[in-house]
Amino acid sequence: MAAALYAGAALASPASAQSVAVTSIVEHPALDAIKDGVKEALAKAGYTEANGLKWQFQSAQGNTAIAGQIARKFVGDRPDVIVAIATPSAQAVVAATKDIPVVYAAVTDPVAAQLVPSMQASGTNVTGVSDGLSLEKQVDLIQQALPQVKRVGMVYNPGEANSVVVVKRLHELLPQRGMSLVEASAPRSVDVGAAARSLVGKVDVIYTNTDNNVVSAYEALVKVGNDAKIPLIASDTDSVKRGAIAALGINYHDLGLQTGAMAIRILKGAKPGEMPSETSDKLELFVNPGAAKKQGVKLSDAFVASATRVIE
Repeated sequence: MAAALYAGAALASPASAQSVAVTSIVEHPALDAIKDGVKEALAKAGYTEANGLKWQFQSAQGNTAIAGQIARKFVGDRPDVIVAIATPSAQAVVAATKDIPVVYAAVTDPVAAQLVPSMQASGTNVTGVSDGLSLEKQVDLIQQALPQVKRVGMVYNPGEANSVVVVKRLHELLPQRGMSLVEASAPRSVDVGAAARSLVGKVDVIYTNTDNNVVSAYEALVKVGNDAKIPLIASDTDSVKRGAIAALGINYHDLGLQTGAMAIRILKGAKPGEMPSETSDKLELFVNPGAAKKQGVKLSDAFVASATRVIE
């Protein structure tokens, strides 16, 4: 869908000197892939700096106070579109402007995050692309990879709205499958290792959602998983390259292309309030048998064979 949108957009030449300001709560592979996808979509539609596009990007370095400062700076700059990547940055931008068009990306639950009243056209200056995943499918993944699991650990930032939603839902879902959730909070990226260590001896697996603190410090989690022989299952596929045993997730570069397509429509005159929020339904299963071995488990041949991509 996104490909068709921005391919079609390329037929018309962009107005000169339009501006797109992009902010992300932190830089890590999944969020960087969104930023790159947005820029690629714009370029394919003829929106390049050589053609007069004013492009700026700023990361909040994982700090919500900085996210607020960036949002206020961008609002002062009056760009044609602000693209806000991840929940905290999107919340900061939406709080700072009620008139500049905002396209959010990688927000698990934009309604719970109070960015839009529903996934329908908002009637406001906000639209975007959610990376919300079916948690039922995530629980299926845990059971397919590790059929004996009973206790699921989760490290998360209690200050991140998308993670709070996931924790609440897992507390409802896991008991229906004969499992339970054990939480460990990591309000900052530097807390991730200690939070993971607090789960040693209490859990059979650690599941990670797209919590930005956790993903930006994933290597600390991997060290605990390897040392304590606790397998890690993620919801973003880039974490499999970094040491999780498996993930069923969205292709974040494609999500960036989809986000860029929405920004292009706005640059061409569409009103964000008339554009329903979108999701991505293209899920990919990444599997890392080497990481599984380090974390003390052997994945079944059938499970590995079902992967979109096997990381060696």
